[in-house]
Amino acid sequence: MQWIIAGLGNPDEHYKGTRHNIGRDFLHALEDKLPKKAKIVTPDVYMNNSGGPLRKLVPSKKAAEKLVVLHDELDLPLGKVKISFGSSAGGHNGVKSVQAALKTQDFIRVRIGISPSTASGKLRRPDGEKITDFVLGKFKPAEQEKLKKVKKIVQEALEVILEDGKDAAMGRINSR
Repeated sequence: MQWIIAGLGNPDEHYKGTRHNIGRDFLHALEDKLPKKAKIVTPDVYMNNSGGPLRKLVPSKKAAEKLVVLHDELDLPLGKVKISFGSSAGGHNGVKSVQAALKTQDFIRVRIGISPSTASGKLRRPDGEKITDFVLGKFKPAEQEKLKKVKKIVQEALEVILEDGKDAAMGRINSR
């Protein structure tokens, strides 16, 4: 079974560079740098419908274990990357769509933090109606600087997943 790496986001050009598109945008940026062991996919549907196209590529629950989904994560501060497997969608509608379409939670998620934090590192997650405006907003210049480092972490995470598996990647990336 071949690895499939999917970057979630919205397909329209005006969503490019928004917080919600970080999975899709990062995957496009890293595509040529990744080992050729994986099929790279950025579904041309809106985030909340991501599951449909992935269902066509992932024929079984067993095959889902070789699916890696990159997406934005409100529950992590900008700069933090966390790999998870078999966990709930945590309110992320794109992930909910994938889980519903595949009828399993057993796939790898590379969760890319997008929320602001205090100087001491405490998460300042937006809430209520502010969430939509926040996730559909573009990164500020200072945040874009931080994203260069984050992109390298995501690249490393994907390389370790493809070479050594999810457990090795979790041990290496999640401890940062």
